[in-house]
Formats: sequence, structure tokens, C-alpha cells
Amino acid sequence: MPEVRVIAEDGTNLGVLPTEEARKRAEEASLDLIEIAASAHPPVVRIMDYGKYQYQKEKDARDAAKKQKNVELKAVRVGFNASAHDMELRAKKTDELLEEVGRVQIDFILKGRAKYLDRNFISGRLAIFLNLLTVPYKRATDPRKGPRGLTLILEKERNS
Repeated sequence: MPEVRVIAEDGTNLGVLPTEEARKRAEEASLDLIEIAASAHPPVVRIMDYGKYQYQKEKDARDAAKKQKNVELKAVRVGFNASAHDMELRAKKTDELLEEVGRVQIDFILKGRAKYLDRNFISGRLAIFLNLLTVPYKRATDPRKGPRGLTLILEKERNS
């Protein structure tokens, strides 16, 4: 790279300079020449202490991690051949988890030959389970086919 855009240690833009001149300016100030944006044209470099740069990057990463929202997700497993009573119990547990956490993953377990049954029949069984829920919800995802059956994520509806 013959030329780079140089930013001084105080943050002022020194403009586009030959790479060698940028290195000399960094050595004169007893600082490092750090590449900030390699994909820019010309690349952007900054004259500053490398240790200070590393510290600033770590501090920014910590701040970003603090702002990240952690969403808790609980799962309820429902067997394909579950009796009406079992489905009611699982629906009651799902209602509790929707109230408590706000997001619930429903794993509709299909074993053996049940995996190859008619898709509409399986969807009907899932609809029967969803009709048993009393807490208002919305589907965060559509039912996805997985290795053990169908997976669906429900979210509690927010009353705005």
C-alpha cells in the first residue's frame, strides 16, 4: 500500500500520506502506526500507543456485551402420541413458562414411523396442542422440521 489516510494521536486528520512518511511521523512521536480500516481506500491508519488502542477495543467490547439483551428460552417436549390429559398438562406448563419467561420452545417429538406421516396430520396434532393454551401468544417461528420432530417457538403477546 503506497498511500494511507493518517489520523494523528489527537484525532485530527492529517490526510493521505505515503506509508513511509506516516511511519516516520509515528516514530518521531514515539508511538505506533495502527491500521484502523484496512478495507477503506486508501487504508486508514492512526498514530497512537498500541497498548492504549488494545485497552480501548476491550473496553468497547465490554460495553457492547453489557448492552446485549439475553433472552431466556425454556423448552417443553410434547410427544406425538400424547394422550389428551398429557397434552393438557404440557399446555398448562407452557402457559406457566410463557407468563414467567415470555418465550417457549415447543418440541413436538416424532419417533420412528411417525416422522413420515402426512404433514397435515402432524400439523393437526400440533394445532390441538396449541388450542389448549390459555395465555395469548404469537408464533416467533413457523414449525421447523428437526431430527426429533417439529420445533416451534412461541412468544407471549405484549398488550400495548
